[in-house]
Amino acid sequence: MKRTRAQIKAEMMERFEKEIDELLNWREGSEPPTLSQIEEELLKRRKEISQAMIEGLLSGEENQGPVKAPKCSQCQVAMENKGKREKVVETRLGSLRMEREYYVCPQCGEGFFPPG
Repeated sequence: MKRTRAQIKAEMMERFEKEIDELLNWREGSEPPTLSQIEEELLKRRKEISQAMIEGLLSGEENQGPVKAPKCSQCQVAMENKGKREKVVETRLGSLRMEREYYVCPQCGEGFFPPG
């Protein structure tokens, strides 16, 4: 079931508020952080927030697959749906764990994990 814009926004805002609370808790630690320490912490948190954003935008998309089977890029034959599979995708924002429909070419065995 596709989530609405409001649902996605609410989930992201909840995650951002958690990150902000953790950042403020970190800052209120025993010693005041230096500018370098603040920068390091913000860079780490920026990565976390970016990953949360991409996960938020992609979650729910796993239920949306091609209506008809994609064609094999090698053989141009309709690929067979082998059901949902989990895959870890490396992005510039970090590792994402996704579950999507997985297709295999009956002729050459090439696999395809939409969206591409």
